[in-house]
Amino acid sequence: MAGSPRTPLLLLAALALALALAVSPAAGQGPRKKGMVGGLMEADVNEKGVQEALSFAISEYNKQSNDAYQSRAVRVVRAFKQVVSGMNYFLDVEVGRTTCTKSQANLDNCPFHDQPHLKKQKLCAFQVYIVPWMNIISLEKFSCQDE
Repeated sequence: MAGSPRTPLLLLAALALALALAVSPAAGQGPRKKGMVGGLMEADVNEKGVQEALSFAISEYNKQSNDAYQSRAVRVVRAFKQVVSGMNYFLDVEVGRTTCTKSQANLDNCPFHDQPHLKKQKLCAFQVYIVPWMNIISLEKFSCQDE
């Protein structure tokens, strides 16, 4: 039994349409919570990986800072993640100067400076790379600007 000469073209068109619908966002949905592999996805600030990346980023920031006082996160403005051969985290964070000096280890209970000449806040963008199964974590890059 011979098929219609148009059958292969119709099958090809249907396959192309299905593929296009599978990879493109639906119209009117706004920002996507989930993306395709390798693409940026919004991340929940309370997620374990985000918290680990944030803690590491602040620790590295303090190590590289010449300030006598430690800084800590005031708030996370935005968080994104990207699946690579591990996970990239992109964090935009308001960082504030605390009253704790570098000799003090625990930042969790350090209050922020409230005196105007000592109070410093910055907006920082951090990129942290984590490969949990290999115990790898690194601060790939960061930049900060005064608020």
